[in-house]
Amino acid sequence: MTTQPIRVIDYSEANAAHSLLPKPSILSSSGWSQLHLEVFQQPKFEIAEHQHTMHVIAHSPISNHFPASSTGERWLDSKVCHETRHQGEIAIVPAGVTHRCNWNASVEFMVLAIEPVLLQQVGQDAVDVDQIELPPQFMNQVDPLIQGIFLTLREELEFGKIGSNLLIDSLKTTLATHLLRNYCTFQPRRFGNETGLSQFRLGQIKEYINEHLNWDLKLIELSAIAQLSPYHFLRLFKQHMGITPHQYILQQRIERAKHLLQHSNLSIADIAVRTGFSDQSHLTRCFKGRFGVTPKQLLQD
Repeated sequence: MTTQPIRVIDYSEANAAHSLLPKPSILSSSGWSQLHLEVFQQPKFEIAEHQHTMHVIAHSPISNHFPASSTGERWLDSKVCHETRHQGEIAIVPAGVTHRCNWNASVEFMVLAIEPVLLQQVGQDAVDVDQIELPPQFMNQVDPLIQGIFLTLREELEFGKIGSNLLIDSLKTTLATHLLRNYCTFQPRRFGNETGLSQFRLGQIKEYINEHLNWDLKLIELSAIAQLSPYHFLRLFKQHMGITPHQYILQQRIERAKHLLQHSNLSIADIAVRTGFSDQSHLTRCFKGRFGVTPKQLLQD
């Protein structure tokens, strides 16, 4: 008897899991660095034994269109568990771990794949990266933070808005930090006298943001200016400014738009482009949320 080779799924490739499932995904991310999201709606099925090149989190989202719970078996690294899967729960399938599962009812589930190097990059200031290990976990618990990240990423796939790259960078850094703190086999040491974010560096970052408001700014660009890891930069920026880089950039775009409305002859549509908004309607929504009036109403006053 010949042994069938174990399939390897690499989510950096298009349609990586489609040949193993009855139906293709209904949503799939593209071009996200070190991160990939797929949303599936499947009938009752069983998936053949396989491995992933990336760490994978499987999530059963909350939905009124599918049963609140379902059953099935999952094999992780030769261990089997009969799961009663409730909406909101997650399973973790680390890279290289042999996995297969079945579902005894129609189901919607999401898969979030993470490059292992992301955990190393985020953890490099805290631990020996060679010691980082993410153990497998059956689908038997709810994690509100991971659930929220799934929901936000799905909304980004469906409605992608301004600052997409910066938002994805922030979310993947938050996710990696959360995994390191709560799911890996070590506890990162607490930071002592780490290098901070000086006022000089903070000024450089603000200047860079204000000079490139029409760009799709990325967290990795800003952290490089600060000469900090993305995790440290995100934490220290919020500590200094009281808001995240993503919130600060949006705030500066709105303020720039207001200045141009009051001191230029540019149209609202042109101002939206120059200040980095996806379109005029997006500028209008954000502007009204900040000032209580639309750009058009401001011009009429």
